[in-house]
Amino acid sequence: MKRLMWAVVAVVVVSLVTGCSQMCGTTKSSSSSSPVLDRIAARGELRVGVSGDMPPMNMLAGDKIIGMDADLSAMIADYMGVNLKLQRIDFPKLIPALESGSVDMIISNMTITPDRNLRAAFVGPYFRSGKAFLTKRSTIAQAKGLPDVNSPQFTFVTLKESTSESVIREGAPLAKLVTTDNENDAIKMVIDGKADAMVSDFPICIVAILRNPGAGLLSVVAPITYEPIGIAVPKGDPLLVNWLDNTLNSLQQAGNIDALKEKWFAQSSWLKLMK
Repeated sequence: MKRLMWAVVAVVVVSLVTGCSQMCGTTKSSSSSSPVLDRIAARGELRVGVSGDMPPMNMLAGDKIIGMDADLSAMIADYMGVNLKLQRIDFPKLIPALESGSVDMIISNMTITPDRNLRAAFVGPYFRSGKAFLTKRSTIAQAKGLPDVNSPQFTFVTLKESTSESVIREGAPLAKLVTTDNENDAIKMVIDGKADAMVSDFPICIVAILRNPGAGLLSVVAPITYEPIGIAVPKGDPLLVNWLDNTLNSLQQAGNIDALKEKWFAQSSWLKLMK
């Protein structure tokens, strides 16, 4: 039924555009009302970029990407009546992939920021998070804020080109900073003692502790920043933004988003599936 509805919508849009061209007497070919929606419909496939290393939002279970982001992507593809293709891409390369057209949207625990909003349009937030420390040092875990760790005696590691990197550069400029291409490498640096702490989203820090019970990892009790997580789509496509905003609102009102939070944050059975 949803596939049929999607097809009907496409036909109506094309008819309206064609009719307008005929009524206006123009000889120019009809322009697309939504380039991205049109290519998704023509391809029969929604391509979503995801980093695959930010549990429980997204992570690998063998060769499959699972998590809240993956489930949300599947719901959106279902609403469109098309197949879903999740493309695993290192976080720093996600927006370039969106800009090049390699993916149709990004659903990958991406914080909505002014800088990113200059390169992509955002819909949401569909989740609210915050930054936290992952460390083996109680002095850092007990820190009440960034001023408490703004010292050259501390070495922090963050995901490259992430909001975590910006948090340290701006909030603790005196501290040493190392960046990595993925969260797993950053976590390993903390475990191996090569960094005093990792700064990342609070859920990621908690999951890292659960996955490494013998590593002596600690985290703060509550996030130290506010992070609105949204869906990134290409610029210049207002119909896509409008469609996605309405779809996300429908999912939220129907309780689907709350159900995903319950599945991935209140339960831990999925931990055994992780690679």
